Amino acid sequence: MAMLEMRDVEVSFSGFRAIAGLNLSVNQGELRCLVGPNGAGKTTALDVICGKTRLARGHVRYRDREIGNSEEFRIARLGVGRKFQVPSVFKELTVRENLRVGLCKPHGVFSNLVGRKSGESAERLEALACLVGLADELDHPASWLSHGQTQWLEIALLLAQNADLILMDEPTAGMTGAETHKTAELFNQLKGKHTLMVVEHDMGFVREIGDVISVMHQGRMLAEGAISEIERNPEVKRAYLGSGRISDA
Repeated sequence: MAMLEMRDVEVSFSGFRAIAGLNLSVNQGELRCLVGPNGAGKTTALDVICGKTRLARGHVRYRDREIGNSEEFRIARLGVGRKFQVPSVFKELTVRENLRVGLCKPHGVFSNLVGRKSGESAERLEALACLVGLADELDHPASWLSHGQTQWLEIALLLAQNADLILMDEPTAGMTGAETHKTAELFNQLKGKHTLMVVEHDMGFVREIGDVISVMHQGRMLAEGAISEIERNPEVKRAYLGSGRISDA
């Protein structure tokens, strides 16, 4: 059974149909890349899943539960995490304090910071920092981090909150080549245990991480498949990739 299903989804803004009958199915543990030209509806699709944007018609089901038009906080509590293009972390806090906030169950930043630190949570905090390459930055303010490190910290916060489905919008934008490669390694470690949906324009990065590629065009699903299938698809070439390979787009 698919973890996430979108069926006949439509979204309109002042009469403009940003999504026009979108169908999408994502399995547990999959790393799905969503690509397409600007204005294809990729980010809007993520917005619909996390509850940021309301759908005009259609259905969105997560673990066989209807979540279309549910409130954002309710969807988040079901295990859907969203990372936007601009990182959102507590810049005035240290990396350790950021992760402590993410790991604690009670709501409220202050209560999380002053709450008891169990050995189990401390161990998990260290493990998360190691996973995202921030073990040496734990006691530094988040404001000291590079752009790439800040992106990794936000991903760690989603993991701390036990997000099973993680939605990411252009996670490598603004990263150096080395940071992009390290991010690909991280995503490949996460898939299987977590399900990831990634909107991305960097086709080199997509080639490194993508199990299944979904190509959107004019609010609809144009094609799906492995990189090798997508780059041979004549409709995709006409709509998005031109005459070159997907890695050259």
